[in-house]
Amino acid sequence: MFSPFGRLSLAGAAMLLAFTSGFAHAAEKIRLAQNLAPISGLVIIAKQKNLFEKHGLDVQVNNFTSGKQALETVLGGGADIATTAEAPITAAALARQKIAFLARMEYSDDKTLASKSANINTLADLKGKRIGYTVGTGSEIYIATLLKKAGLSRNDVTLINLRPQDMVSALSTNSIDAYNTWEPHISNGKKALGDKVRELDTKGVYAETFNLVVTEDYLAKHGKTLSNFLKAVLEAEQYLKANREESIALIAQATGMKQEELAEIWNDYVFELVLDERILSTLNNHAQWRLDTGNAPSGATLPDFRKIIFAAPLKEAAPDRVRIPGL
Repeated sequence: MFSPFGRLSLAGAAMLLAFTSGFAHAAEKIRLAQNLAPISGLVIIAKQKNLFEKHGLDVQVNNFTSGKQALETVLGGGADIATTAEAPITAAALARQKIAFLARMEYSDDKTLASKSANINTLADLKGKRIGYTVGTGSEIYIATLLKKAGLSRNDVTLINLRPQDMVSALSTNSIDAYNTWEPHISNGKKALGDKVRELDTKGVYAETFNLVVTEDYLAKHGKTLSNFLKAVLEAEQYLKANREESIALIAQATGMKQEELAEIWNDYVFELVLDERILSTLNNHAQWRLDTGNAPSGATLPDFRKIIFAAPLKEAAPDRVRIPGL
């Protein structure tokens, strides 16, 4: 005999099943501390194209103007994953902070923008000039490498520590004669100051890497989550390479750049989610520079970066992207 109560019971059971099933598959929240610049292009694309959601993740983004700020936020417990360059990574490693390097996702050259009124036409013309840079970032080793190439030393110039977002105004008010940094701050300077500035030829002087880093503790508790995160970033890389114009448009919009300005420098960026020998070389060279220049804690020694690189999440996501022997 048909019972309306039976129907209600079945309906209630179905609703309960749907609720519990949805709860069980709720997206896992991850807090991403991101340097909002084209160098973070892969995670920007992953977010814009809903690739994180595809892999069961709810990525909440907090934007910064440097990777140093991003990594400091992660180390302070304010975020889970940082996009950051090698400089903050080597600083943390030398200070014996428990970080876990997951992968490199990009590398590109740092650049120098100079005021024409300062008569800076070549690298040698930097002698006696005031140069803006950012302490604790790749800008430090870039200026050291740049000066060496120009046949100059730190004593030949005046170095002024500035946040990247303050460099354009400092150059416009003649507080500095030139500045060293990464995009979009070079393009922003050219856009704001027009024919009053020139970009120096610094191609190949120093290529800064951009990477994904977490704490060892977070990795130990969320290995599968991080593997899914990297799967989304890998899909973003594939999308970016197959859809150049749309990727330029999405990243330009996210970073506040004009699409045509980003298009002009697009080929400067090498996007690839990978663990390779270039990473080890870059980290070792940068850490050695810190030790040689006294830019490290007292008693610090060169870290074994193989113990800081954790390949398991990337190996699960894409085994062919782990290209460091023994990892």
